[in-house]
Parts: sequence; structure tokens; C-alpha cells
Amino acid sequence: MVVHRQRRLRGRVAEVVLAAGVALAVTATSGCAGGEGSDDRSPAEAASVVRGAADVLARTGSARARTAMEMATGGTRVTIRGEGGVDFKKRMGQLLVLLPADVKGEDEHRPITELLVPGALYMKNRGAGVPADKWVRIDTTALPDGNLVTGGATDPLLAAELLRVAQEVTYVGETEVAGTRVRHYRGTTDIGRAAVSASAEMRGALAAAAKGFSEDTVPFDAYLDDEGRLRKVRHRFSYVNNGVIDVSSTTLLYGFGTPVTVVLPASGDIYAGKIAD
Repeated sequence: MVVHRQRRLRGRVAEVVLAAGVALAVTATSGCAGGEGSDDRSPAEAASVVRGAADVLARTGSARARTAMEMATGGTRVTIRGEGGVDFKKRMGQLLVLLPADVKGEDEHRPITELLVPGALYMKNRGAGVPADKWVRIDTTALPDGNLVTGGATDPLLAAELLRVAQEVTYVGETEVAGTRVRHYRGTTDIGRAAVSASAEMRGALAAAAKGFSEDTVPFDAYLDDEGRLRKVRHRFSYVNNGVIDVSSTTLLYGFGTPVTVVLPASGDIYAGKIAD
């Protein structure tokens, strides 16, 4: 069983997800099944491989992405899924995030289109009084969680950056992810240290998260292929916000080299009014 370290967020977090009408928390799941035995990689070598994953992705360029954020609180469990693409070289991405039916059994919410760029999150179909044809722009450097949780998906760029300071890394063994043979690593990362070591474009959001969480340690499971490309990573966050909320955020990467085009909305298409909680 994974024991989550509790951390408290100062101020309001996950306003987008929580605004969907449910109190959320994540079910922390264990890593993929697979070779749990052979420890044929030294801790130093394992840590080096994992820490280099973000740079390998930047050299690779782009990839398709699927995300899943599992949350639970007070017996209610919710999974929010996303799909899209990320350009790790240009530091941009686009996701279509699907919110499930709420606990009252109402119909599923309209998909939210999210544009990910350094320092900002753009959202369309945000709901809560925002016109359907308008975008909402959120400054991720001002979010208490730096968009590790708020958007209903951990920004894949940030998910990779968190691994730059991986520690206590162990090599679990070989397994498969989406039909690809991968090596499974397990360890922890530190949000505060990641903010210092991150690429310049990602530093602001992680610095905000480091201030918002009272504890920086985040357990992870990472799966890398033979070329050192990150195929899958699962981070487990935990914080207090009207109760303990545990979050298991998974990013799956595939289709490397697939072009990703992100077109930011014009200023006139960005909603300037008040956003309801």
C-alpha cells in the first residue's frame, strides 16, 4: 500500500476541477504489473536515466498524450481523462479534457479544450458562466499548485520536468506499456528542487507549486523505453482542502514525432468577466 504524505495548499486549488460540482480526491494506484524482482541497475544509474527523461523528450520533439487524474474524497471517486498532443521542444501542448458525470448523476460535462504554454493555461468550454465561444486564461505561475492539479490533468511538460530531480530511485524491472517494452523505475521527486532545476519556461509554475504545497515530496513511477523516452509516468500528490485529497495523475506518451499545432486565441476571444466557483 502506498502511504501518501499529506501536504496543505494555501488558498484555493483545483478551481476548475472542483467547480465541476464534486469534491474530488484521487485513488492512488500502484505501478504497472511487471518484473518486480530484478534490481540489475544501480540506484545511481537508475536516477541518472530518469533525470534525463525531460531532455530526451525535448530532443525527440513531440508526442501524442493521454492523461488520467484519479481523485476521491469522502467515499466519492472521480476520474478525469484527457487526450491530445505535446511539443516538448516548443513547450506547448493541447488537451481535450473529459469531465465525468457528477455525483448527482447528471449528464457528463462538455469536454474542455486546454492549451498549455509556459506560464499559462487556456481553457474553452470552461462553464460556470463563461460564454461557449470564449476562452479563459489562467496564469499558472499564480496557481497554488502550478497546474499540477487545477486543469484536471498534470501538464505533461511539468510531469517530465518533475523528474529532473528524481531521488531514491530504484529499478523495478521490465514490463510493457501499450505494447512497448519499457523499464519501470520508482522513486520520489521534490517540487521545490524541481523548480530550481527546471527549464526556464517551466520554472515559474513549479515555483508557484513549491510555495503552495507545505511538503514537496512526490512519489512517482516512470516507464522509459530503450531510447530513454518517457512512455508513462504516474505522480501521486496529496493535500488538504476541506478534507484530505489524494491525487494519482498519469501521463501516457506515444506517437513520437507526430506534429502538434497550438494556436493561441486572439485577445478578443478571451473572457474578461468574473468566473464563478
